[in-house]
Amino acid sequence: MAQKDVGNKIPIYKLKKTDEVMRYYDDWGEENKYDKDMLDWNYTGPKETTETFIKYQKNLDAKIYDAGCGTGLVGVELKKYGYKNFYGADLSKKLLDLVPENLYKKLDQVDLNKPINEESNKYDAVLCVGTFTFGHVKPPALDEFIRITKDKGHICFTINEGIHEEYGFDKKIDQLKNDKKWKEIEFFKSNYIASKDVNAWLGLYEVIK
Repeated sequence: MAQKDVGNKIPIYKLKKTDEVMRYYDDWGEENKYDKDMLDWNYTGPKETTETFIKYQKNLDAKIYDAGCGTGLVGVELKKYGYKNFYGADLSKKLLDLVPENLYKKLDQVDLNKPINEESNKYDAVLCVGTFTFGHVKPPALDEFIRITKDKGHICFTINEGIHEEYGFDKKIDQLKNDKKWKEIEFFKSNYIASKDVNAWLGLYEVIK
């Protein structure tokens, strides 16, 4: 399958190293330009992912880990549906500083490419939107997501279509299915940033322990 060239549509996709990505986000966070761009681009990832998630998690008190929460766009969507027990983590302190006050129970600066400093089986769900993309978080993070999620909990995420195969997410997802670490509930191509002709795979999986 030919990879769609999206680097010319969204400049950050050209960056491959974590420190380059971090510098870009620090600049992007100035005067809240990040949120303004997401609005202008009609970035639907948080809305689509939340709408998929709420079909399967009806407990409004569910403990949710928002991995790569950025400025809190997923938290805003969760709050609309009455969820209130969510925790955010992101690598960019600049973006975390832009999260609306009192939206999350806790916010942590975290490198999701490293082991997550959270207890095993702590969360009812992990949501990860816009984080599995160029130069960002790699497939091994899925093992950590499973570790911190309870049995029968949910992991709901987007994967930028440009890196799904290049970074090995396709193989990792299949491996986790084959090893009976999770089972697939939904997996489909989402709009994501349709205005830029950038799509993502959206998956929802139930953890097996």
